[in-house]
Amino acid sequence: MSIQSTLEYIHSVKWQGAKPGLERTRELLRKLDNPEKSLKFIHVAGTNGKGSTAAMMASVLRAAGFKTGLYTSPYILRFNERMQINGEQISDAELEAMTDIIRPHADSMTDSPTEFELITALAMLYFKRAECDIVVLEVGLGGELDSTNVIDTPELAVITAMGLDHTAELGPTLREVASAKAGIIKPRGAAVVYGAEPEALAVFEERCRAVGASLERADFSRLRVKTLSLDGSLFDFLPLTDIRIPLAGTYQPKNAALAITALEALRRRGYDIPDAAIRAGLGAVKWPGRFEVLRRDPVFIIDGAHNPHGIAAAADSIRELFADRLSRGDKPVFLVGVMADKDVRSMMGSIAPFAGAFIAVTPDNPRAMKAPELSALLSEYGVPSEAYDSVSEGVRRAMELAGRDGAVAALGSLYFSSDVRRAAFV
Repeated sequence: MSIQSTLEYIHSVKWQGAKPGLERTRELLRKLDNPEKSLKFIHVAGTNGKGSTAAMMASVLRAAGFKTGLYTSPYILRFNERMQINGEQISDAELEAMTDIIRPHADSMTDSPTEFELITALAMLYFKRAECDIVVLEVGLGGELDSTNVIDTPELAVITAMGLDHTAELGPTLREVASAKAGIIKPRGAAVVYGAEPEALAVFEERCRAVGASLERADFSRLRVKTLSLDGSLFDFLPLTDIRIPLAGTYQPKNAALAITALEALRRRGYDIPDAAIRAGLGAVKWPGRFEVLRRDPVFIIDGAHNPHGIAAAADSIRELFADRLSRGDKPVFLVGVMADKDVRSMMGSIAPFAGAFIAVTPDNPRAMKAPELSALLSEYGVPSEAYDSVSEGVRRAMELAGRDGAVAALGSLYFSSDVRRAAFV
């Protein structure tokens, strides 16, 4: 198949929908001779920071000499971003070849897999054929019933910062959400967790006792942040000192601390990961769409925060990194697009105090809240608000309002990131 027909097949309506359970993924993988059985994994779940933490660990493992797979979702610009080896996205030719192999098996299933289940199986086949030493595997949604959880006990289960999101699928309380995430902790395994939320931490402790797994919590008392800027941060995570990461965002040093804690746990399991690889890997990490600086005239930030916990973290970054501007009353223009099923009022309440103006747009997603409805909600905060159905028109208007010396912050959904990125450079 051509790459166009390959992607049309993967995104075909026949795979759409969400169906709980792991049996479809297991059946498809059995038809492919269980490629996942030959791989070693770091399995990553959590509400926020999954992608950044996964990218950091993969970058360090690559610097340490391991052939490292990385599986993430969703993608920002190209579908191929979802599966990478040593920082290189799967090529169109490889994606076509893997899909040609998997297609007859998927088509033969009476209970058809979902799109995410199909992609997960495809990624397992790709990593197996490439003979990866280790794969950093990001959960799609939840943990226990996510299709990535078909793997056996991973080298590590890593759980990032917790908050309330996807409550319709996972449950309305933090304990229920944490219980779903805890499902990636397997018998006699090892878990490393962010651990800042006592209610969630108690769930992880219970799960580890039940399955005989070890549990380690990131010790943030070891973290000393020295500088934070739009170029990234410099910090100590004792005994390591003067570590640089090129990712902006006040939350990234803590994500890095969790990644280092996980890498230290891998060392104890026999992995040769020198301090030099930690420095080099973190210094070279790339992760688009998370408090990313797209341009400087005006300063244009894009952040994929899409739930109250993530938006609060983005607001903290705005408060810290734009402190001088805010002290002068120079507030950024917020370009906002959200999904209608999110806790929109809670999300917007976190950023409203820092907003000079709101530009509401409608992301290209059937779940998106329409721009006029979002704009009406935003105007309740006493901040000027305008609505644009077109993301590109919204970007142009936000930049016009900000002026060359101002700032724009785009956030609320990962689903409009690619459209924002393209429009910001027109």
